[in-house]
Amino acid sequence: MTYFLSFVLSVVLTSLSYFLGSEIVRNGIAIWQAMVIGFTVVSLGALTEAFHAPIWLIVLMPFPVGMLLLYIFLQKTFLTWLLTYITILALYTVIHISVSYFFQFHSLIPAWKLS
Repeated sequence: MTYFLSFVLSVVLTSLSYFLGSEIVRNGIAIWQAMVIGFTVVSLGALTEAFHAPIWLIVLMPFPVGMLLLYIFLQKTFLTWLLTYITILALYTVIHISVSYFFQFHSLIPAWKLS
């Protein structure tokens, strides 16, 4: 799979977790907002990886940006945002593990392999 295709798939799957997570908690964000968050989070992770940052920084960098964008787009109380974010993280984890296992796509940050 080419890097560009991996990048696009990563953005789509990350955006899907944000959109579905917000829908489950019934605080739905628009699909375009989920795509903005997904694109931003994956791009930041990919850029951090491209600069050969340590693995802990590659994993850490996208979190605060995704959290902040979700908070801005959601426009709900802190507790509602927290419940939504926890739901999104759970979905992201399930999606990541499933796609890695069934489709041999080992990363939701392009070029960073789980193995």
